[in-house]
Amino acid sequence: QVQLVESGGGLVQPGGSLRLSCAASANIFTLYVMGWYRQAPGKRDLVARIGTSGRTNYADSVKGRFTISRDNAKNTVYLQMNNLKPEDTAVYYCKADVPSREYWGQGTQVTVSS
Repeated sequence: QVQLVESGGGLVQPGGSLRLSCAASANIFTLYVMGWYRQAPGKRDLVARIGTSGRTNYADSVKGRFTISRDNAKNTVYLQMNNLKPEDTAVYYCKADVPSREYWGQGTQVTVSS
């Protein structure tokens, strides 16, 4: 079984920065499309995604502020979040995609407040 463990969440003031990490307990990490999602009412919305080739895409609301990256040697994906806004407050989830299967982490809380 593939397990994903998120870390790096916490309380930050508006305009501040956080770096989220997602570590996978598998050595086939290079085969996964990785993404970060955040919980909205009734659903989880895509924040950022990075493919196996390194291609990235972002939600319009975070483009220019967030950066997704991956370190295949460490089986880890990161989300660098800058210029955080109160509306970024959410539980952030890491997701791994392989053909016909997906894996989710437990989530990490990000709270942006003064």
